[in-house]
Amino acid sequence: MLTAEQLAYAYRQIRIEAERLAGRNSDLAQRATVYHHLYHHSRGNHVFPLIAAHGALWAKGYFAFCQRLGWALSWLTPFSADARRQKLQLLDEFADAFRNVNRLVCIETYTTYHFTARYGDHPQATDLIPRPLLEQLLCVHQASSSDVPLSAPAKRAVFEAFFLNEQETVVGPKINAANESFDWPLMRTIALIPHLKFAYMPGRGLQFRNFCDQSQRIKNGMKACDIALAVGLDVVERTLEHYQILGDNFVETSETRLERLRKVCSKDRNSHMNQFRHPSRRRLPAMVGNVLRYCVILPFDF
Repeated sequence: MLTAEQLAYAYRQIRIEAERLAGRNSDLAQRATVYHHLYHHSRGNHVFPLIAAHGALWAKGYFAFCQRLGWALSWLTPFSADARRQKLQLLDEFADAFRNVNRLVCIETYTTYHFTARYGDHPQATDLIPRPLLEQLLCVHQASSSDVPLSAPAKRAVFEAFFLNEQETVVGPKINAANESFDWPLMRTIALIPHLKFAYMPGRGLQFRNFCDQSQRIKNGMKACDIALAVGLDVVERTLEHYQILGDNFVETSETRLERLRKVCSKDRNSHMNQFRHPSRRRLPAMVGNVLRYCVILPFDF
C-alpha cells in the first residue's frame, strides 16, 4: 500500500498531466476533447464532463459575442481613445478570468476522476478528495468496471456531488474576484446575465439574473443536468458537434484526438526539460559545481 507521501505524489503527477491537457485559458475546444474523454472513459456514467464540454463550447461563442458588444459600447466614450482602450482591456481580463475558471474545472475533473479510478480505495484518499465526491466517483468506477450503468438518479447524484464541490472550491471564489476587479458597470451587468442555451436544450434554455449568485448557478446547473438526462445522453453527446467548432465525426474520433493531444503535451514537456540538459546551458552550473567541490567539499573529504 502506498504511503501518504506516495499517494500525494501520485495525485500531483495526475494533476500535472491534467494541467498540460487543459492547455491555455483560451483552449476551450481542447478542453471539450478532454471532457469528452472522461465521459467516454466512464462509459457514460460520469455526466458532469459531458455537460461541461457543452459549457466550454458555448462559452467560446459567448465570449466572442461579449467582445464584439464591448467594442461597440466602448464608443459611448468617443472622445477618449485611452478610456476605450482601458475598458476593452478590463473586458479582456474579465473574460480571461472566466476562461481560467473553465480551465481549473477541467483540471479538477480530470484529476479527481483518474485519481479515484487508481487510488480511490486507499484509506487516505479522503485527504485529497472530499468524501462525498470520492464516494460518488467510486460508484462511477464500479459501474464502469462491472458494465452495469448507473441509473439516471444515480448519475444525477454524481453530477451534483462534483458540481457542488467545484462551485464551492473553484468557481465561486474566482468569479467573485473577477467581478470585483471589473470596473465597467454597464458591460459587467450585461456579461453577468447570460442566456444559456446548450445545443441539446429544447425551448428557450436557462436565464441568469446574476451569474455571481452561487444559488442561481447551482439551480441552473442542476437544471442543465436534468434536461440532459431527460433528452438522453446520446443526444447530448451527439450535439457537441452543433457548435461547429469541433468538426464532423467528433464523437467517433475524440479518443484519437486525445491521444494526439497527449503526444503533443509530452513533446512540449520533453522540449521544456531538454533546454536544461543542453550542453550550452550546462556549462555555468558545471563550472559552479566544480568551484564548490574544490573550495568547499574537498577540504572535508579527508
